[in-house]
Amino acid sequence: MTLFLDFDGVLHPDAAYLINGRPKLKGDGELFMWAPLLTEVLADFPEVKIVLSTSWTRELSYSRARDWLPLALRARVVGATWPSAMAAPLAGFRMPLTWWDQAMRYQQIKRYVGRAGLTRWVAVDDQPEGWTVEDQDKLVHTDGNLGLSDPAALALLVSKLENLRIFDAC
Repeated sequence: MTLFLDFDGVLHPDAAYLINGRPKLKGDGELFMWAPLLTEVLADFPEVKIVLSTSWTRELSYSRARDWLPLALRARVVGATWPSAMAAPLAGFRMPLTWWDQAMRYQQIKRYVGRAGLTRWVAVDDQPEGWTVEDQDKLVHTDGNLGLSDPAALALLVSKLENLRIFDAC
């Protein structure tokens, strides 16, 4: 099973910004304040692997974005929807716009799913734009201010993971 994971609006409020090259949360709370909730849920699903579907991989690079996660989550990360070669160079210069810059998060996820041949996956994201009817059941849409601190979103994630597990057993 694969979990596509956004950071902003999921693991902390959607109020994170790069300041002098480092992510900072503007407002109440702290970065990754709800990551322990995800860690706790995934403890019951050791088979789940994580693919980063966050803009952090574009801004910081895959490895730097991954390394912000707590160790228990970091150990599950197997890839990212944003190609590392497309990350913003440290000098601040951007590469010319590509498909990746203009694609919605769902499109990036679907491209990864297709290339990896995934059939059992779910995404947690606060950006529902562009999701097709056929894949709506794979999205756990979070409120950008509450993320996974919302008991309903957390319960929905557990339900979707349990359904994937049941599907796998059949």
